[in-house]
Order: sequence, then structure tokens, then C-alpha cells
Amino acid sequence: MPQSVQVRNTHELYYLKTQRAQEKMERSEKGSKQRLRVCVATCNRADYSKLAPIMFGIKSQPEIFDLEVVVLGSHLIDDYGNTFRMIEQDEFDIGSKLHTIVRGEDEAAMVESVGLALVKLPDVLQRLAPDILLVHGDRFDALALATAASLMNIRILHLEGGEVSGTIDDSIRHAISKLAHYHAVCTRSAERHLISMCEDHSHILLAGCPSYDKLLSAHKRDDYADIIKSWIGDEVKEQDYIVALQHPVTTDIKNSIKIYELMLDAIISFNKKTLILFPNIDAGSKEMVRVMRRKGIEQHPKFRAVKHVPFDQFIQLIAHAGCMIGNSSCGVREAGAFGTPVINLGTRQTGRETGENVLHVRDADTHNKIYHALELQFGKRYPCSKIYGDGNAVQRILKFLQAIDLSEPLQKKFCFPLVKECISQDIDHILETQSALAVDLGGTNLRVGIVSMKGKVVKKYIQLNPKTFGERIELILTMCKQAMVDAVHLNCRILGVGVSTGGRVNPQEGVVLHSTKLINEWSSVDIRTPLSSALHLPVWVDNDGNCAALAEKKFGHGKGVENFVTIITGTGIGGGIIQHNELIHGSTFCAAELGHIVVSLEGPECMCGSHGCIEAYSSGLALQREAKRLHDEDLLLVEGMTLNNKEQVNAVHLINAARLGNSKAESALHTAGTALGLGIVNILHMINPSLVILSGVLAEHYENPVRQVISQRALDSAQGTKIMISELEDPALLGAASMVLDYTTRRTY
Repeated sequence: MPQSVQVRNTHELYYLKTQRAQEKMERSEKGSKQRLRVCVATCNRADYSKLAPIMFGIKSQPEIFDLEVVVLGSHLIDDYGNTFRMIEQDEFDIGSKLHTIVRGEDEAAMVESVGLALVKLPDVLQRLAPDILLVHGDRFDALALATAASLMNIRILHLEGGEVSGTIDDSIRHAISKLAHYHAVCTRSAERHLISMCEDHSHILLAGCPSYDKLLSAHKRDDYADIIKSWIGDEVKEQDYIVALQHPVTTDIKNSIKIYELMLDAIISFNKKTLILFPNIDAGSKEMVRVMRRKGIEQHPKFRAVKHVPFDQFIQLIAHAGCMIGNSSCGVREAGAFGTPVINLGTRQTGRETGENVLHVRDADTHNKIYHALELQFGKRYPCSKIYGDGNAVQRILKFLQAIDLSEPLQKKFCFPLVKECISQDIDHILETQSALAVDLGGTNLRVGIVSMKGKVVKKYIQLNPKTFGERIELILTMCKQAMVDAVHLNCRILGVGVSTGGRVNPQEGVVLHSTKLINEWSSVDIRTPLSSALHLPVWVDNDGNCAALAEKKFGHGKGVENFVTIITGTGIGGGIIQHNELIHGSTFCAAELGHIVVSLEGPECMCGSHGCIEAYSSGLALQREAKRLHDEDLLLVEGMTLNNKEQVNAVHLINAARLGNSKAESALHTAGTALGLGIVNILHMINPSLVILSGVLAEHYENPVRQVISQRALDSAQGTKIMISELEDPALLGAASMVLDYTTRRTY
């Protein structure tokens, strides 16, 4: 019994212990929800002026927020006033001071400073473990903060993102915005910019500038005269002095130093008391300080040169100045709240929203130009501007912080807008720009074309085909090189070269084995090697009839047809056979020599040496021969036809004579069509295609005779074969191009 009690007590103790631990965890979780751990990191005097009002607001609500302060950058450098002391004077506990500035004040030093900050920040952020980090603006130190926090899965609230100004600051500001999870912006335009940058609208607060919470009540301060006297001199009156503050432009250091020197010369000439602040720590500041000292500004009776002025006093000095000059954001932002006239020099604030109080001197290239701007602006007063805030920014930001849901996934999401399909990704655009160089070696002309994937001849080049091999190769290369130059301007990417030529071709080797008599010195010719070596492109070569079939298969009536024959009617007769979607070459590359199908044992002699071939009856040369015979017998010309003595008789004259009723010409043309029809009947009986395509200049004249012969001579099972006239204008060029385009897009022919 006592043992069972002991067991029961052990279980009860374990249960009670577990229950207490769970309650403690719940209380801890509840407490953590009530106190948001906020880390504010400040890098210099300028960003502290924006962050300080928020820090005071956080500090005033200890039941909601737990504030941690990290100080780095130029705050800790003596030459820049050791401005961390003003943070201590404001009674903030600085949790960490990080010396992150590598001296040198040049571009390399800025990069090294970012690197040093990235080395030191992880330990601090890991120790503090904030729920959210507040980062301000567009400084390189802030970029290091945002980079470290984002990589350590710490939520980031970025202040004053989305704004547009000049120099490298724009790039840094936008980079921080892309790393940040939440944004508190000053203006409606900045909000729109962030939305256009695909930031989540629900994570953007239009708060206004926190510093405006102080600015807009600054006129109520009664001791401004004492502040003016303490910083500028006893004899200086309100609106009778200048505040000068100019920083280097890191993307154009040389020019910004020149503008700084011109500004100093203009102020010296203007002869008014001037409070001038040292430039910030950006690359080029050291050179600017040298210019200041070379001109004796620190000893000049009209100048008071200082490294730092506390912000609450600085805004009094700006509010009651006769003019502010330089390129500080304070001039185009805060000064507008008082209507203080401002002269903005150079490009550092290009694009920044400004009130009417700002006079821009973007090309500040002369002393006189700046001096004239001082004459125009000094002593004026402008209406107060509230572009950057209405005095309630801090209140909004604190509410925004409280509303952050820490249980929300940390992974940042971008809100990409719906956009129209970009033309650069449109399939039609791809088809238009991927192109081939096509070469057609005809009996008379040598043609080169730039042919797009869609079969459009983008540009064509025509020259007479030279008689010798050397001249022909040289001309092909010259025309192809010119086409490649033009292709760049036509936005065509050349994938390779296709060559269509008469005769028998070994396409595997790119060699013309035996050419027609129409092309001299064109047998046992390696075309591929010289073209590929000179143009640095892959080269394909095939017979012109085969190319015509390939053109129909890719671009014409043969698209999607498994078995068809193309017959090309021109100077000679050629063709190509597509069987089971493959081009037929034959064992010795002699297949589809359709022009040399014999249709009569006693027919006229063909150029191949045989008799009665289709080509001997139906080619352009055969029709020319008949036209000459009739002309010699004075049987060609009829009423409506003329022929001068110098004009050479050709096939066109025979066709015209037949059209005008010349029975002899009609008979010759009918014989030619019948011979072609007989040849096609033989083809139908041999390979039984589903389609025959007539191509070339004579095709339309042969369509009806061919149909008639098929209806009379073909077997019943072949009677239904379709006969169509090609609609392609350049079948040889298109076929040559198709070899390139099909292979390079991983399709075979």
C-alpha cells in the first residue's frame, strides 16, 4: 500500500512539474508577445535625426517595446564629431558600439567598411536576437546592416525607402528595400515606387518623415536667437546668414569636388556669414576637406566650420537662415518645412521631391552661376511645405510595429504585377529571329537569303553565277559575309548555312558529286569545308529538287503530309520524294532524279545524254528549243506579239504564243505537259504518294495537262492523288534554310 502511494505521488509530482513548466512557457510567450524586441541601428548624425524620434517613442512605452541600440559607422570617429555622445546625452543605452569605418575616404575604403561591418554584426545580432531591426535610408553602413539581418532571418523595417535621388544612394536604397520586410515611407510617390518594385502593399506604411515631428513645432522655440549667436556669432541676425552643407557624389567624385570649390568661391564673393558643416565620410570627402583648408575656410572671418550640430539646434539654424546651399537631403526635405530658400547643387538629389523653395543648379559649372543663384534666393521666404510629413510619423510607426505579426512566415514575398506577355519571350519573336543563311546555285543566278524560322525571306541577295569554281566560291563567301553583317542589324541570329545546288549531292559529306551542265566546274566539289571554315558556321548541302521538297515539308503544302512528291519545273526538271516523313536520297544519292524519268524511247535528246526524258520535253530549255524551232520556221509570232532582232527567243514566247491562240505553240506546250503527266503517272505507280506538288515557274501551265493525263492513264487506286501548285516563292532558298532550321532545332529531315 505505501508503495502504491509512493508510485502515485511520483506520477502526481511529474504531472505537476510538467504543468508548471507549461504554464511558465505560456507566461513567457505571453510576455514576449507584449514586448516587441526592437533593435535600432544608427550609423551617422543624419540618420540619427530620423531615428531619434522613433527611439524616444519606443522608450516611452516599455510595456510594449524592448529597445536595443547599436551604434556604428562615423558616429565613433573623432574627425566627424564622435556623435555617439549625443545619443548618450539623449539618455539611450547603447548596447553595442561597432568600429566599422576603414579610413581612406575613397571607394575602396567604403567597400572595406561594408565588409568590416558584415564581419562584426553577426555576433551582435545573434546576442541581441531582436524581433525586428530598424534601418534608415541609403548609407553603405545601412546596406551592411540589412544584409546581415536578412541572412540571419531577422525582420527588417526600412525607413525612407522608395525615394529617388542621385548617385549610388539610389542603388543602395533600393537594395535595402529589397532586403527589408516592412517599409515606412515619407511620401505617396515613394509608396508607389515600392509597389512598382513588387513590394507587398500591406507591408508599406505611409508615415511621413519622423524628423518632421520635431520640425513642425520648431518655430515655437524661443531661444533660436541664442542658438544662432552661439554657432555663427553675436552680430548675426535672423535670415542674414547661410548654411552650407555639401557631400561628395561617389559616382562622380572629381566633378563634385569641382562644384564644392565653386560653391566656396561663390559664398566668399557673396560675403555673408556662413555656417559650413564638414562633408560626410563618403569617398571624396577627404579631397573636399583639403579644398576647404586650402581656401582657409576654417580661419575665414565670414565662416564657421563645424563637424556636427545637434539636430534640434541644427533645425533652428536652418529655419531662420537666409539661405541653405549644397546637396544635402536636408535642404530638399527638412528646409521645406520652414520655407527656407535652398540652392541644390549638382546631381546628388536628382529626382527627389521638393517644394518651391528649392532652386536647382544641376550644372553648377561656374562660380557666377552659383553666385547668381545666391542673389536670387538669399533672404526670400517661401510657403511651408509638408511633402515629407505632417508631424504624426512616429505615432504611425509605433502602431505599425505593434501590428507586425511575428507568427507570419519570415520568407519575404514579392507581389509581381500582371504584365502583358513580353515580346522577347513570344514564340513568334523567337521564330522571326532564329534564322538561316540559304544559298541557291542556279544555272543563271547565285542567290543568298536570310530566312527566318517562319519561312520569311528577310533579305535576299542576287548575283550572276560565275563560270569558274574559284570565282563562284569567292562570291558565295562575299555574299554570305555581307548577309551576316546585315543579319545583326535585322535582329536575326544565324544558326547555320544551307546550300541548294543542281546535280547529284552527297549531303552527308557536303560534296557535289556530279553537277548539271548548266553549272560549269561544279563536280567533285566540297562546298561544306570552305564555307564552314570561313563563316564559322555549320553547313548543309543538298540537291535543289530535294531542297524544294524540304521547303514544302516545312513551309508549304507538304506540312504534316507523310508521303508526297515535289516536282520543280524550271530551267531543268527536278524533284524530291518524302516517304514516311523522310527525304529519300537513295544508295548513291541518285534518288528523285525525276526529270530523267524516260517517257518515250524515241524522244528528243536530254542534257543527261539519254533520249525521251521528262526534262527533254518539259523543262524551260526544252520549251525554249521548241520556241526557236517555230520562230526559225516563222510559225511562232501571231497577232499581238513582237520580237526584235536582238531579243533571244525563250520559253516565255512559246507560252505567250499559245495563250494568243498559236496552235503550233499550243501543241508544243500540250506535249510538254503530257510528258510531265506521264512521268508523274509512273511516280504514282512506283511510290504511291498522297500528294504531288508542282513547283517552279512553269507549274501553273502544266497543272491541267497533268490532271488530264492522270485521269486517263493512272490506275484507279492512284486517281485520287492530289495535285497542287506550290505557293512558295523561293522553294530552293527555303529548302536550303530548312536543313539548317530543322537540324538546329533538333528536328531531322
